[in-house]
Amino acid sequence: MTTETTPFLIFECSIGKPVSLGDAGQGARRMIPITGGTFTGEIAGRILGDGADWQFVLPDGTIELSAHYILETEDGARIEVNSDGLRAGAPEVLEALARGESLSPDQYYFRTAMRFRTGAAKYAHLNRQLYVARGARAPAGVRLEVFRVL
Repeated sequence: MTTETTPFLIFECSIGKPVSLGDAGQGARRMIPITGGTFTGEIAGRILGDGADWQFVLPDGTIELSAHYILETEDGARIEVNSDGLRAGAPEVLEALARGESLSPDQYYFRTAMRFRTGAAKYAHLNRQLYVARGARAPAGVRLEVFRVL
């Protein structure tokens, strides 16, 4: 059995400044506000500005992330997003990203597993599918290329 993916959406997320909670025993705990953005692809719309990406920064610089936010489609439907993943790389690459430098996403690993949930009948099929995303960190935000798992 093989698993295939197809392109689905591209997210351009804007983010706020990290809020540090200190070392929570599993690494440095922080929250990154998701302040807005857009998505395009099979459907399009905006990312509402009330989400957050909760992270553990491990001693080696790897980031375990868990983002939760809401999409609003061009026709007004609302879709909940849950995204869990990892960002990892060589120490010098992770340090450059932390300084806000733009690097090629080929220089580090940034992947998430995604679920969508909605009560909008038009988009109910999203409730029954899984998605994966390849991410790239930019100084002002995050770009995610989202793929449907077939």
